[in-house]
Amino acid sequence: MHKKKVFVLDTNIILHDSNCIKQFENNDILIPMPVIEELDRFKKGTEIVNYHARNFLADLDTYSTKSLFNGGVSLGKDKGNIYVRLHVNYAELIKQQFTEDTPDHRILNLCYITAANNDVPVILVTKDVNLRIKAKAIGILAEDYTTDQIIVDDIEPSIKHIDNICKSDIDKLFNKKPLEIKEIPNNGFGILQCAVTNSNALVFNSAKQKKYIPVSRKTVSGIKPRNAEQTLAFHALLDNNIPLVAITGKAGTGKTLLALASALHLRKNYLQILLTRPIVPLSGKDIGYLPGDIESKIKPFMQPLFDNLQLIKKSTDTNTLSSDKINKMIENDKIIIEPLTYIRGRSLIKKIIIIDESQNLTPHEVKTAITRAGEGTKIILTGDIHQIDHLYLDIKTNGLSYLIDKMNGHDLFAHINLEKGERSELAEVASKLL
Repeated sequence: MHKKKVFVLDTNIILHDSNCIKQFENNDILIPMPVIEELDRFKKGTEIVNYHARNFLADLDTYSTKSLFNGGVSLGKDKGNIYVRLHVNYAELIKQQFTEDTPDHRILNLCYITAANNDVPVILVTKDVNLRIKAKAIGILAEDYTTDQIIVDDIEPSIKHIDNICKSDIDKLFNKKPLEIKEIPNNGFGILQCAVTNSNALVFNSAKQKKYIPVSRKTVSGIKPRNAEQTLAFHALLDNNIPLVAITGKAGTGKTLLALASALHLRKNYLQILLTRPIVPLSGKDIGYLPGDIESKIKPFMQPLFDNLQLIKKSTDTNTLSSDKINKMIENDKIIIEPLTYIRGRSLIKKIIIIDESQNLTPHEVKTAITRAGEGTKIILTGDIHQIDHLYLDIKTNGLSYLIDKMNGHDLFAHINLEKGERSELAEVASKLL
C-alpha cells in the first residue's frame, strides 16, 4: 500500500481541467486560498478557462462545510480529502529567497510549511515550469499534471511505407481484388513500392468498405497536390465516410490550404463551412488588450485563414468555383470565419468545420469542439504538435496529440502527417536548419 500524499494544486491545473480533483486516487488535495482568489478573476467570460473556473468553484462549493477549512472533506469512496488553506506568515527561508509578495510565493510558502508540519510527501502540481523550478530550489516536491498526457512515441506513423511489394499485388489493387496487407490499420494509408518494376501505388484501407482502395492524384478547388502525402490527405478530407480528420505537419506543408480546398469542393454536401482557430494571444494577454472593436481585435488571429482563402481564389477554375462565387458564399454566410470560442454551446448540424492551429487546444477543448458536431457534420483539425504557442501545453499535453492517440484506428477517424514542405524552397530550408 503506497504512502498517502498531499497534492497542492496551482491555478493553471484547475483552468486546464476543472475535474482534476478526481484524478489523485486516495491522496489528499490542498487548495491554497491564493488559488481561489485567482479563480475569481477567471469566472466571468466565454473562454474555456472561464468555464473551468466556474465549474471548479461550483464543484468545490458542494464540499463547502466548516471541515473544508480544517481537516478536510472526503471526495468519496476510495478517494482522499480536499481542503482549503488560508495564507499564513512567510517562513524565514521563503522570506529570504522571495522578497515579493505574489500568489505564486504564497503558494510556495503554504507548500513549505505544510511539508514541514506533516510526515507525508507534499507535492506542488503546476504547469508553470518556472514555479516548479522555484519549488525544487527550496526543497519542495513539484511536478506537472500528467493525467491527460500521452506518450508521443506511441502515435503510429500516419503513412506506412511498404517496400518489396509484388507487381501482382499492385495489379490486384487496381483491379479491385482483395489484398493481404496487415501493416496498414483501419482508415490508414500506405505507399506500396515494387522494386522490380520501380513502380508504386498509394492505398487507403477503408474501414467502412472493408477493403483497400487505390488513391489517385486529383485537383481540388484549383489546388493540385504536390506530393504523395498531399494526395493521400485529399483522399481523407474528401471521404464522406470519415467525419473526423486530423492533418498534422510543420509550417508550409499545406495543412490549412488542403483542408480549405476540400471544404469548398464538398460545399454542396453541407449547409455551411465554418473556419475557426483558437485565439492564443502573445504573453498570455487576452484580446481585450488590443485596440478597436471585437472585429478589429479578432482579425489578426483569423488572417491566415483569409490568406489561404485568397490563394484558392487565385487558383480556382472559373467554370467550377470562381472568386466571385467564394465572395458570394462569404456574403451569404455560407463561409464563416470566427474564433473557436464562438461555437461553444451550439449544436452544429450538417456543417464542415475546420479547426486550424488545434495544437493550441487542451484535450478538454478538443472534446468540447467535437461534441458540438451534429448529424452530417465533418470536422477537420489541422496543426503542428511541435509548434505550440499555448503557455501551459506541450507536445504531450495538447489536444491534437491527445485526439490522435485516442482516435487512431477508429472507423470514424483518419490522420495524415505531412512532412514535405511546399511553401517555398527558402521556407523548407529554414524549417530544417533554423
